[in-house]
Amino acid sequence: MTAPVFVVDRLDRVGPEFVLDGPEGRHAVSVKRLRPGEDVVLTDGRGRWAEGVVKAAEGKDRLVVTELSVHEEPPAGPRITVVQALPKGDRGELAVETMTEVGVDAIVPWQASRCIIQWKGERGLKALGKWRATAREAGKQSRRVRFPEVADAATTKQVAALLAGADFAAVLHESGDARLATADLPAEGEIVLVVGPEGGVSPEELALFAEAGARPYVLGPTVLRTSTAGTAAAALLLGRTGRWS
Repeated sequence: MTAPVFVVDRLDRVGPEFVLDGPEGRHAVSVKRLRPGEDVVLTDGRGRWAEGVVKAAEGKDRLVVTELSVHEEPPAGPRITVVQALPKGDRGELAVETMTEVGVDAIVPWQASRCIIQWKGERGLKALGKWRATAREAGKQSRRVRFPEVADAATTKQVAALLAGADFAAVLHESGDARLATADLPAEGEIVLVVGPEGGVSPEELALFAEAGARPYVLGPTVLRTSTAGTAAAALLLGRTGRWS
C-alpha cells in the first residue's frame, strides 16, 4: 500500500463520492498537493479502509474522492502490546512513533517507580494526548489502517494484571538469563512486553511481574535506551511470529 493515508471518522456509509475536508482535507490539498487521478486511502484507524481516486481538489481544504472500494483489515495475531515506562523529554513520543511504524498493536504508558517524570493532572493528560497524536500521525506515515491503541497510564499493579492475562509475558531486563530471540512464542493470543525507565525496573517491580508470570529477557549483548528497546523487541517478535513474512 503506497498511496497516502488520511483519517476519517466513519466509513460505514460511503457513497459514490467522499469529500475529505477539515484538517485532513487541508493536508491532502495544501501539503500533499494531490491532484485528480491520484490514488488515496481513507481509514478510520480501526481496520476499516477504502481505496479511491482523487476526482477534484477544491480550494485549500476540500478533496473529492471517487471510485471507492471499502475493505476491512482483521486484527493481526498474535497481538503485541508494549508497556512503556515514561521516559523523560520527548523520548516517549519517539518510542510511540517507532513502535507504531514497526507494527505494535497497543502501547501502555507505565508510571514505574523509577520514572523521572510524573504524569499528573493536566500535565499527564497533555502528555497522553501527545502520545495518541503521535500514534495517529505515525500510523498514517507508515500506511497503517489499524493504528495502535494508546491506553491510559497504568500503575504497576495494573501492569501486573495485564501480564497475568497474557499468553506470553516478558520484561526486558539485563538480569534475564534467557534471550527473547529464542523464547517459545505463542502462534496466537496476546504477547506483552515491559520496557523499564532510564533508572531500570526496580527489584520490587520485577518480583511482582514474576508472580504474574513475566520472565526477564535480554535482547542481546548491548543495553538499549528505553525509547528504542520496545521497537527493537517488537521488530524481533514480528519477524519470529511470521507477521513480517
